[in-house]
Amino acid sequence: MPTGSDGPDLAAMDVAGRLARLTARFAELGCEGLLVTDLTNIRYLTGFTGSAGLLLVLPDEALLVSDGRYRDQAVEQVAAAAAPVQIEIGQSAAQLESIERAAKGLRRLGLEADDISWGAQQRLGASLPAGTKLVSVAAAVETLRAVKDEGELARIECAADIADVAFAQVKELLCEAPTEEEFAIALDFEMRRRGADGVAFESIVASGPNGALPHVRPSRRRIENGELVVIDFGAIIDGYRSDMTRTVCVGAPRPDELRELLEAVITAQRVGVRAVRAGVTGGEVDAACRESLASAGLEEAFSHGTGHGVGLEIHEAPSVSPGSADILEVGAVVTVEPGAYRYPTGGARIEDTLVVTAAGARLLTKSTKDYVL
Repeated sequence: MPTGSDGPDLAAMDVAGRLARLTARFAELGCEGLLVTDLTNIRYLTGFTGSAGLLLVLPDEALLVSDGRYRDQAVEQVAAAAAPVQIEIGQSAAQLESIERAAKGLRRLGLEADDISWGAQQRLGASLPAGTKLVSVAAAVETLRAVKDEGELARIECAADIADVAFAQVKELLCEAPTEEEFAIALDFEMRRRGADGVAFESIVASGPNGALPHVRPSRRRIENGELVVIDFGAIIDGYRSDMTRTVCVGAPRPDELRELLEAVITAQRVGVRAVRAGVTGGEVDAACRESLASAGLEEAFSHGTGHGVGLEIHEAPSVSPGSADILEVGAVVTVEPGAYRYPTGGARIEDTLVVTAAGARLLTKSTKDYVL
């Protein structure tokens, strides 16, 4: 479905088929129904984007409950997504009563192990019949989300295109010695101006010694010639995110150690991109990048995982990290982002978002990796 009357016309997402794929896994998951409490998972399964709700998924039906703030929004969004879901609106007690009625007769009700709190579990257990056993279910919906349909891919690629163009438009501002904060604001504004619904996460602009701190926030430090600037950013379209990092320099990097460090990261990232294909594990892609940096004497300078899945969340399955057994499937969207950090000298990271294809992988982020401005 399109993102909106003023947004790009994008391929439809297959929201209607997601519940059936989930219920087909119930025997494997050891449950007869699943109570979905994670709001991102509820959005994925129903199209509903509200900030409060519960979704009970049963073999032949699904029930979404929320409060009066979302009476009309829930109906409109679920209908637009063509999701086969019943909707009931009420306060918290009424919502639990609706869940209890719908779950009556279930022997094993699954709960999302990584989301529901102990207190919520206790309240739910007290409201359900004595014969209903609550069971822990891990990553049931997240596993489905790891493989994107054509509509999801279209949204991620649109977000990546916006980020690419925005970066191309503002990067010359670095030659005017802005602060990290000033450049981050300019980049974020340009992404919004070009149609992004928002930024995928707080943009990182890290110069000089700050570049050796992988997730530092933009500061009032002024960007100087000859130092590396790590810029990590992304856009959102219709809930789906892009993610890209480029490391650039105003003039030639000084000292030569910085140039050598950056070029080693660029090489390692290229190796990692080539390693992405269907059937490999995230751990194998991570190992390829790590081995490349080790050959340059930078093994200890690489202090984080190589990448992660991207979609409705900026970090989701599959994991591309040391020892990850997650198998990359056709349609998975992952990042490859090796880095090397030498505090206080500086740091470098290069990141692309890719979709796994039958022939290997396709880059969704396309900004040049030329680093001298």
